[in-house]
Formats: sequence, structure tokens, C-alpha cells
Amino acid sequence: TRETDSRATGSPSRWEKALKWIGPEKGVVHLATAAVLNAVWDLWAKQEGKPLWKLLVDMDPRTLLSCIDFRYITDVLTEEEAFEILQKGQVGKKEREEQMLVQGYPAYTTSCAWLGYSDDTLKQLCTEALKDGWTRFKVKVGADLQDDIRRCRLIRNTIGPEKTLMMDANQRWDVPEAVEWMSKLAEFKPLWIEEPTSPDDILGHAAISKALVPLGIGVATGEQCHNRVIFKQLLQAKALQFLQIDSCRLGSVNENLSVLLMAKKFEIPVCPHAGGVGLCELVQHLIIFDFISVSASLTNRMCEYVDHLHEHFKYPVVIEKASYMPPKDAGYSTEMKEDSVKKHQYPDGEVWKKLLAARGN
Repeated sequence: TRETDSRATGSPSRWEKALKWIGPEKGVVHLATAAVLNAVWDLWAKQEGKPLWKLLVDMDPRTLLSCIDFRYITDVLTEEEAFEILQKGQVGKKEREEQMLVQGYPAYTTSCAWLGYSDDTLKQLCTEALKDGWTRFKVKVGADLQDDIRRCRLIRNTIGPEKTLMMDANQRWDVPEAVEWMSKLAEFKPLWIEEPTSPDDILGHAAISKALVPLGIGVATGEQCHNRVIFKQLLQAKALQFLQIDSCRLGSVNENLSVLLMAKKFEIPVCPHAGGVGLCELVQHLIIFDFISVSASLTNRMCEYVDHLHEHFKYPVVIEKASYMPPKDAGYSTEMKEDSVKKHQYPDGEVWKKLLAARGN
């Protein structure tokens, strides 16, 4: 009706206003927006016959910038500043693209050291990963300090002093607790502590970051970051040393582009969050584009990899020598196998039928 149609009235409908109460630019509305727009990018790349990373790399800087909403971030990054970054990124771009095609983008593994694994399992998985060429490992911490010390010692002894170790607390601690806990784990030389406290606590992350500088430990966060505005403030407050974009939490490729450019201005390395169902498939495109066209650096940069559920995708990631090899198929690597979709479709899919039947019993 005209009452609820903003196109007819020229002003926001009552439904659009209502949606803002569960947003704006956060929560379920933002996640749904990301899903739709990521699908549009997938279609665009397929139409051009290119993988998404290549579509972005080949795009004229002005065209690329037309895809970005600079609202709320111009105090940190203007469109002209972003244009200058992309122009500088043209230098050596061809060589960096060739480097990616040959060497791939460095990855780290999170699959070896989940909480709850036995010591034998930790040692076995880390040893197998070393044989497969992995040099960067992430361990989950935060449940029990003495257990963390024991597990981190076991992992560090297994992988050796020269390999890179990161830690992830998954929002476990208050600010003082995070500083105290990490001071006890500093002996294991972690590169970063990820999500040490509430992901919404920008000043808390800044306080932790400042306290951990003397210990040589950085702060990493971003997988729960709602939007570019929160990332802007994290950068302004010097609250992180490693920025972790998420391909589905932010408003699709569009918003991720703005964050990549802000990170470049602040010279903060981007180390994307991945794992889950398809996040590895998606985010590889963004970080390969970042190296070729924006950051032009691999210093302290790596992309998370979790060996989980890739069998459901038509174009799963390809890992060689612990690196993401650039996708060659057209699109955003988002397409799932028809059989997987059919089995998991709610409520008539085979998987859901079994779950619902079990619950009924």
C-alpha cells in the first residue's frame, strides 16, 4: 500500500522505521543484508567470468570506491584518501598478483588446539600439522589458567620456539583479568591475544592493548564487530594490533572494502576471521585482493583456516603449503552443493527431520 511503500511516499515507511529498532547496521538486519549483497557480488563476478578477488583487482579505483559507503567514517578516511591508497596500490600490482598465483596467501590453523582436546590429541594434531607445513597455530584459552599454562607449554614444546603461536579467549575476561591472565601466558611468546574481553568494549581493548605492549603481545579482534564505525573507533583508540574482518558479519564486500582501506591508512595488518560454514571460501577473496591492491604487504599477515565443512561447497578452498591458493572459478565461492542444501533445508531436509523426530521422542 502507499502507506507502507517508501517509493510511493518518498519517505521511510513505518516498516523501515521499525527495522531500525533492531539495527541500524547491526544484528539480524545487517547479517541478512550481507547475505543478499554477497550473493549479488557472486552473480556480478560470475557475469564477468572472474573469481571475486580478480573482479576487485581489475576494477577501476573510482568504480571500486562507488561501491563503498563513506558515511560516518570521513573523519578517518575520505573518498579522496581512499582513492590515493588505491592509486598507490597500482604500483607493483601485477607482480603481487603473480606472487599470489604461485605462492598463495599465508594461513594459520585453528583446528589443532580447541578447548577440551586431550593432551595426546593436542600433540598429535600439532605434529601432523607441522608435517603438512603449518607454521602458524592458534590455541583457545581462558577457561582455567593452570590448564592454559599446561596446554600452551605442551603446544609450544611441540611446535618449537620459531613457529608462530596465537591465543584466542573468545571474550572470556574482564579487562584487568585479561591483563593479569596474559602476563602469566607471556612466556609462551604469543603473537596476539584474540577477543580478550567483550567485543563491544573499545576502550577495554585499548587498555588491554596498552598494558600488553611491554610483553610483546598484540590484541586482535573483529569477528563480532558490527560495522565499519566500530572498526573505525578500534583503530582510532589504538585498541588492536591485528584487525580481523569477517566476510558475513559486516555488510558484505562493500563494507569490508571500507575497513580494508581504513586499516591500510592506520598501517594495521588485516588477519581475517574464518572457519564456520563457508567463511574460508568467502574471506580468501577479500584478503587476496587486499594484498594485491591495498596493503601490498604480508608482514604479520595471515588468514585463519579451519578444516571444517568444506565438502558442502562446489568450489571449496584450496590449501597448499599452508597457504590459500587464489580461487580460479568465477564467483565468490559461495555456491553450495544441491545435495547438501536439500539435506539441511528446514524443516523438510533429511537432517532436520531426524533432529525433529529425536526431539519429539
